Amino acid sequence: MYAPAGAGHAWSSQVGFPRGFLRGSNAPRRPWFHDGRIKEHIVFGRAGKSVRRCWTTGRVTLTTRREFLGGAMAGAVFVGCDLMPAHVHAQGNGAADAPRRREVVVNGRRVRTVDIHAHCAFPEAMALLGLTVRPDKLIMAPERLAAMDAQGIDIEALSINPYWYKADRDVAAALIKLQNEKLAALVAAQPDRFVAFATMALQHPDLAVEQLEYGIKTLGLRSVSVGGSVEGLELANPKFHPVWAKAEELGCLIFIHPVGTKELAPRLHGNGGLENTIGNPLETTLALSHLIYEGTLDRYPGLKICAAHGGGYLPSYADRSDAVCVTFPDRCAAVPLKKKPTEYLRELYYDSIVFTPHALRHLADQVGADRIMMGTDYPFPWTHTSVDHILATPGLTDAERAGMLGDTAARLLGITA
Repeated sequence: MYAPAGAGHAWSSQVGFPRGFLRGSNAPRRPWFHDGRIKEHIVFGRAGKSVRRCWTTGRVTLTTRREFLGGAMAGAVFVGCDLMPAHVHAQGNGAADAPRRREVVVNGRRVRTVDIHAHCAFPEAMALLGLTVRPDKLIMAPERLAAMDAQGIDIEALSINPYWYKADRDVAAALIKLQNEKLAALVAAQPDRFVAFATMALQHPDLAVEQLEYGIKTLGLRSVSVGGSVEGLELANPKFHPVWAKAEELGCLIFIHPVGTKELAPRLHGNGGLENTIGNPLETTLALSHLIYEGTLDRYPGLKICAAHGGGYLPSYADRSDAVCVTFPDRCAAVPLKKKPTEYLRELYYDSIVFTPHALRHLADQVGADRIMMGTDYPFPWTHTSVDHILATPGLTDAERAGMLGDTAARLLGITA
């Protein structure tokens, strides 16, 4: 359970939602689940205000939407007060026990915060490859909203780390269809709290193009997530050019998250979890460097790319990327670039997961504060203070803080009031 410092509110002992939420309300006395499918009851209202009002007075406004995509919500064990299973509503004292969402304010302005880097998973999709979800918190559950509320996260942009790049075409087609439809259903259930990145089977580029278009145009997913490599192939490989062409055409953000550097496993083995500590940001560094040096970003200048973990190591040692082309011009001659490598970095986007105000200030100096978006990596417990991290970083203007906290992500993901 998380609770904001000095919140001054009573929090439920169970998953951080208000006890007795249904007691004394006008809610119908019937189960929340019927025939294995969710019947949705939505509490409408601007972020926080109407929700707090309904928790305080016990009055709720109910409306029923259609059932989601033929039962696609099944297995997305969730969610907040509007889709919470009956057993989640604990006994309590009603309004006095109700939690409040932390509201983030910058210089008197309420900022809608967006977490660009949050993960989830669906057991049914993973089961198609004989896999199980680990950790369990990747499965959507009520405590996610409690954590979001405590940390001041209004909206999560959900992504799924690729685990399907070895799958054959038929399995990959079924898995991605199921997975994307579940993401769409989950977002439809809580549109004021979640958006989602589509997934696609990059190992089959022509199929990936179809999946991307279906996910964006038909399912209404906002953007797409990819791994930092595809079974040993770099994202800059010409094999993937049709995918980047389609992404550029659709104008959707591409979120790059590392899948690891398996080829370095013998050297990363040992204490310190180096396969993650070093291996993950290293793969992002390699992926971005190849996209620059192989001319992919020149070929598709309209691509919108967001790199996880602050872009890996590349922004921290970016000037060496310029220096190599000056010191050893022959090493950059195979693919002439239209600009210096560091100039491409200022055209990409990055999450804020660099841990300290000093590191975030350096990243902003290197790539521009307007290219950074808040990330948490939830449910992995790297940080619970992403909002405070940005608020505490020196030298940022109010507009830059608001941009990092949510304005930039809202613009890129098409999130409207």
